[in-house]
Amino acid sequence: MKIPAEQVKELRQQTGAGVLDCRTALEQAQGDMDAAVGILRQKGLAKAASRAGREASDGIIDLYSHGEGRLGVMVEVNTETDFVARTPEFREFAHEMALQVAATAPRWVSRDDVPEEILAKERKAAREDALAEGKSEKVVDRIIEGKLEKFLNDACLLNQPYVRDEERKVSEVIQDLILATGENISIRRFERWEIGEALE
Repeated sequence: MKIPAEQVKELRQQTGAGVLDCRTALEQAQGDMDAAVGILRQKGLAKAASRAGREASDGIIDLYSHGEGRLGVMVEVNTETDFVARTPEFREFAHEMALQVAATAPRWVSRDDVPEEILAKERKAAREDALAEGKSEKVVDRIIEGKLEKFLNDACLLNQPYVRDEERKVSEVIQDLILATGENISIRRFERWEIGEALE
């Protein structure tokens, strides 16, 4: 099937993927734009996974202040080279992550960062709630896992729905940028401060 150049250009603008990748995806999808995006996303997941082990020690720190200084966020986003770190797309992504943290107040970057004692406490509370509601032992474990999944999706930045497009998770937005830049990208850490919050 011959794919028009305009369609390749449109897919490239939408995904940031290379021309050849876009043409191949459109051919595989027989011209269906949504299916081609899905193909590129799957290809991007594989590429992102292969780059995950590469060191990302360059990057930037983005600062965001909201409400006339009543809320502040600092986010460190890393990539492999200063060349990518200086690009407008990377800087915009870092700023978007600062906005995400300001809006959603995550507690950790990823599931791996959540202390085991917090997970144990959440499991215990979910079990007690399920049993208090009279749920049978057969379904309690599934209820616990469901509540734990919801807790992690709320508390971990990478698991959260992206504030600009709630159909996608933050981790998917990162994977798209990895595909577009060809480099490993990670959110190393963040801090969020709000006037009047309790000190730990």
